Amino acid sequence: MKNISDLMQQAQKMQADMQKKQEELANAEVRGEAGAGLVSVVMTGRHDVKRVNIDPSVLSEDKEVLEDLLAAAVNDAVRKVEAHNREAMSGLAAGLDLPGGFKMPF
Repeated sequence: MKNISDLMQQAQKMQADMQKKQEELANAEVRGEAGAGLVSVVMTGRHDVKRVNIDPSVLSEDKEVLEDLLAAAVNDAVRKVEAHNREAMSGLAAGLDLPGGFKMPF
């Protein structure tokens, strides 16, 4: 069994790794789309929309159709950002060998 000093060192390393991972995730970009790619949105891990692409063929549609496609593309990007962030963060504590029921001090 590890002593408390070793556990605290592991916890500090995990916290530093988590901060680094959060920065990486914030800068990551995902692409959400709607209408089979006719409307797409590139969004960062901070949910900032960086780019919007609208296929010219959609511009002849009603305003409401274009608005719906844009909303759907943004929602798709949000779901992908959330899934990407969850997946990336899930493995951070996996390598930490903590005793059962141990609570982090932070």
